[in-house]
Amino acid sequence: MKTPRLEASLRIDTMTGEDIVRLINAQDRLVPEAVGAATVQIARAVEAITDRLSNHGRMFYVGAGTSGRIAMLDASELPPTYGIDPSLVQVIMAGGERAFQSAAEGAEDDDEAAIAEINARVKPEDCVIGVAASGTTPFTVAAVRRANMIGALTVGITSASSSPLAQEPDFPIVVETGPEVILGSSRMKSGTAQKLILNTISTAVMIRLGKVYSNLMVEMPATNEKLRNRSVLMIELATGVDRSTAARLFAECGNIKQSIVAARKKVSTLEARSLLDRHGGRLREVLGD
Repeated sequence: MKTPRLEASLRIDTMTGEDIVRLINAQDRLVPEAVGAATVQIARAVEAITDRLSNHGRMFYVGAGTSGRIAMLDASELPPTYGIDPSLVQVIMAGGERAFQSAAEGAEDDDEAAIAEINARVKPEDCVIGVAASGTTPFTVAAVRRANMIGALTVGITSASSSPLAQEPDFPIVVETGPEVILGSSRMKSGTAQKLILNTISTAVMIRLGKVYSNLMVEMPATNEKLRNRSVLMIELATGVDRSTAARLFAECGNIKQSIVAARKKVSTLEARSLLDRHGGRLREVLGD
């Protein structure tokens, strides 16, 4: 089967810079609609992953080349955004850590290395999300197959509906983005789709785990002045207290959730912590709203 070529870009090498940008942008605008068409598939994966992580499981992204680097970008943003331990969401990359910065394209064919990584790192209660535009990358497919065999929950993200990664996981997510502007350059539309899907999955799972109250990142670590100011603002928004009161509460608690409970429930910081502990850290349950 021949890889389809995009008719609109057959003479892209003769175009002006402005025309090239317009063509790429026009193609990029097709991606969100394609991802939106997979809403049900993505949502089912979110609920299944949330269940696993609520029961001491972890989430592993698996990828090679562009897909692995996009996965690493998503995983690396979660601890500073939602305060999770870095071990909760990990990446298994073809070629190992060196491949995040330097191309190790041959590593994507090493299915034995993928199986070894799954055996060493993944447990039955975990989730494995394989990401590959073609859906045929040997490393990624082998990892998902092995994860299935040990009882881990599996998700496949691909742009090819007939590929192994669309057939074998518990929860396939297929987003057919069409031919790339540059033939075979899956870092373009396919990569954009992967970024959108991983963003959606990880954000939705964090929300379902209680890491968000309203639309506020209430478990965000305050590791610099900008984030400390943002923490105080979130306390203001969630409680209605003035800035000086919010700043005082945050200084006492060192914790956004605890500060919000202390202000809303009018209790001591210690009682606020106790209430959160009794409700598994779920702020909305503590506040009863």
